[in-house]
Amino acid sequence: MEMAMTVMNAATLQPKPLRPKGPYLLPNPRRVINFKASSLHNPQVSSIGAPTLVGQFDPTIPIERAVTPPSSWYTDPSFYSLELDTLFYRGWQAAGYTEQIKNPGEFFTCRLGNAEFVVCRDGDGKLQAFHNVCRHHASLLAYGSGRKSCFVCPYHEFGLISVKAATWGPFVLLNMEQDVDSDTDIVEKEWLGSSSELLSNNGVDSSLSFVCRRDYMIECNWKVFCDNYLDGGYHVPYAHKGLASGLNLDHYSTTIYEKVSIQKCEGGSTERTNDYDRLGSKALYAFVYPNFMINRYGPWMDTNLVLPLGPRKCQVIFDYFIEPSLMDNKDFIERSLKDSERVQVEDVVLCEGVQRGLESPAYDIGRYAPTVENAMHHFHCLLHKSLKK
Repeated sequence: MEMAMTVMNAATLQPKPLRPKGPYLLPNPRRVINFKASSLHNPQVSSIGAPTLVGQFDPTIPIERAVTPPSSWYTDPSFYSLELDTLFYRGWQAAGYTEQIKNPGEFFTCRLGNAEFVVCRDGDGKLQAFHNVCRHHASLLAYGSGRKSCFVCPYHEFGLISVKAATWGPFVLLNMEQDVDSDTDIVEKEWLGSSSELLSNNGVDSSLSFVCRRDYMIECNWKVFCDNYLDGGYHVPYAHKGLASGLNLDHYSTTIYEKVSIQKCEGGSTERTNDYDRLGSKALYAFVYPNFMINRYGPWMDTNLVLPLGPRKCQVIFDYFIEPSLMDNKDFIERSLKDSERVQVEDVVLCEGVQRGLESPAYDIGRYAPTVENAMHHFHCLLHKSLKK
C-alpha cells in the first residue's frame, strides 16, 4: 500500500534563509541552534566512527521539527565506505538499459563504487553479469561496450565471479548478493514496490528509442545531487528560470512510496502550440532509492544514474530516450538536448556550491522546508534505515 503525501504550490513558497548567521528557531520553538565561533568544527575530519555518525540523524522526528543529517554524512571517508557496503553492494541497483544488449554477444561495462561489472547476452540470448575482474591478477577484462564471444584476461583466462542480473521495463539491474531471487515479479516488488504500476502507466516502458548518453563529473558527494533532485521543485523557479517557464509549478505534487518518491508537475500548456514542445502537458520525476532518477515528460524520458566516486565526487550518467516517431526529427532532438544541458550545468553549479558549504566549519546541520521537501526527508530516513542494518 502506498504512503501518500501530497505537496502543492511549490512555487508559492518564499525562499527562507536556511543557514542564518545568528541563532534561529526551528519549527519546534523549544530547540535553538546557535552558530558561534566556539562551535565551529571541521566536517572533513571526524573523530568518531561511521556508525556513530549514522545516529546523529533521527528519522522518528516529524519533518516539521526535524533537522537534516550532519555535514559529516557528506564529507567523512569512513561514512562513505559504510555507504558502499550497506547501500550499493546490497539490493537491486540500476546498471544500464536493455537496448545496450539486445542481441547475443553484446555487452556493456559499468561501475558501482569500487565494483566493476560486465553485463552481456550469452550465445543463447540469456542475460548474464559478472564482476569485471580476473581472479588471477585483478586485471579488467572488458571496457566500454560492444560485441564479443568471450572475455579473455590479458594474462590468461580464468573463471569470472557471477552477479545476479534482472530487467524491469527498459532497465538492467544488478545485485551483488548471491542468495536473491531474480524473478521479475520479485525484483519489481523489491525495487519499485507499489509505484511500479504508476510508472508503467505513465510511459516508463521499453517502447522508447535510445538517443544518446551524457555524463557529468561533479565535485560533490553523491547525496548532494540526490538532495537537489528531491527538494520538491523548491529551487526550480530560482535556479532554472528557463525550465520553470515551461512548467506550472502551482500544480506540483509529491507522493511517497516504499523506496520511491514521485514528483509530478503540469506543463505550461496542455497542447503543443508549435512544433517545439519538449516538456509536454505533464512531467513525472521518479526517484528510485538509492541513486536512480527517471524523468518522463512530453515525448522524452531521461534517466540519471548517480555513481559515488568518493566522499566529495560523483559521476551522473544521463541516458536520453524519445518516442520512436520523433527519432528522425534531428532539429527537435538537438534543441531539446541543448535545453536539458543548460539545466544540468545549472545544477552542477548548485551542487558544487553546496558541497563547499558542507565543508565549511560554520555549517553542521540544516532544516527542511516541510511543505515541499518530503521526498528529501524520505530519502534521508531510508539512508538511516539501510546504514543501521
